[in-house]
Amino acid sequence: MIPQLVDPAMFALAAGLLGLAIGSFLNVVIHRLPIMMERDWAAQCAELRGETAPAFEALSLARPRSRCPQCGHPITALENIPVISWLLLRGRCKGCAVPISFRYPLVEALTGLLFAFAAWHFGFTAAGLGALVFIAALIALTFIDFDTQLLPDDITLPLLWLGLALNAFSVYTDLKSAVIGTMAGYLSLWSVYWVFKLFTGKEGMGYGDFKLLAALGAWLGWQMLPLVILLSSFVGAVVGIALIAFARRGREVPIPFGPYLAAAGAIALVWGKPMTRAYLGTVL
Repeated sequence: MIPQLVDPAMFALAAGLLGLAIGSFLNVVIHRLPIMMERDWAAQCAELRGETAPAFEALSLARPRSRCPQCGHPITALENIPVISWLLLRGRCKGCAVPISFRYPLVEALTGLLFAFAAWHFGFTAAGLGALVFIAALIALTFIDFDTQLLPDDITLPLLWLGLALNAFSVYTDLKSAVIGTMAGYLSLWSVYWVFKLFTGKEGMGYGDFKLLAALGAWLGWQMLPLVILLSSFVGAVVGIALIAFARRGREVPIPFGPYLAAAGAIALVWGKPMTRAYLGTVL
């Protein structure tokens, strides 16, 4: 464990400011990573068919520079200050006045607030620093899944291995619990997937959900998995029913499960053991 060398309030403030900047980067990840994946799939399919890969503009998380998708106006440093720039621009592009989605400052503010809270809760420790990475990954996965119903391996698999690496030093749980949690997390949803498919002929969830729950098991241990599944299923059911009842969303329209797993995992990271003890009346 990293010793407590920094005042918790100062660490929380610094983490909150860092979170705002990380949130700005997460907006890039949320927008570009699915596009990069689709282009990679298109190139692979073309290769398998013996065709020339489609020509796309070079795209990475760093290049090209951020710009307005409508008019191509490049986003300057002063126009890219988290939250503040969106407010000063009144939510519109400086070049063409097209509205800028409210989700951009939302992601930045959410990341900043959650970073500050995690830093205050865990302090300047290995658990506190790890929690910042955990939160950033879950935020990116949440919004990507909302947009595309994809949970990229580029995020879930490194998250899984990082959880195991941290718990090799018992940061959140012991390594045995983390390894069992990884296996149990994947196999539990994998089993549900196949039982549902055998009875209905339909796919109830994607493989990304299995990998995300495996990653949560790697971070939290197998003891937290029942709580994560219970919380995510409850929230997902409530949101799904609300969408059908109030937004008139058809039952056949799929609802991403990843965001609810991510929210449940974040709750379990902070309050999982007290909640489990209160429910079971036992000490894990």
